[in-house]
Amino acid sequence: MNSQQHVNIVMVEDDEGHARLIEKNIRRAGISNDIRHFMDGTSALDYLFNDPHGPAFNGPALILLDLNLPDMSGTSILEKVKSDEKLKRTPVVVLTTTDDKVEIQRCYDLGCNVYVTKPVNYESFADAIRQLGLFLSVIQVPDPEA
Repeated sequence: MNSQQHVNIVMVEDDEGHARLIEKNIRRAGISNDIRHFMDGTSALDYLFNDPHGPAFNGPALILLDLNLPDMSGTSILEKVKSDEKLKRTPVVVLTTTDDKVEIQRCYDLGCNVYVTKPVNYESFADAIRQLGLFLSVIQVPDPEA
């Protein structure tokens, strides 16, 4: 497998404790993909859209997105990602403390793939991540030499 085909996980989470738990459960689910962790929306958007190693220029990613960030709402990040031609197919998992049904529906309307409320049931989270692992293994970028 070409290293260009590796799917990066982009985690946007301002709570360091939650970020560690999420990463621990991703690893426990057997997923070894690189995780790029951002504590705020501004740096995450900069990486997603402008970094030459980021998903807009360098292929597939999975975004784990908190909605309550210090500098902007996660829904505005979700909206930007899903309205961008290069990134609109990027799977987005919303991980947040908000269980408001209107907010949940808004995220699905904007294009999120999965919505998980924190504190999460880590067994369900691990299952969802395992399924995403299977998903990640099939969304490989075609080898240009094939």
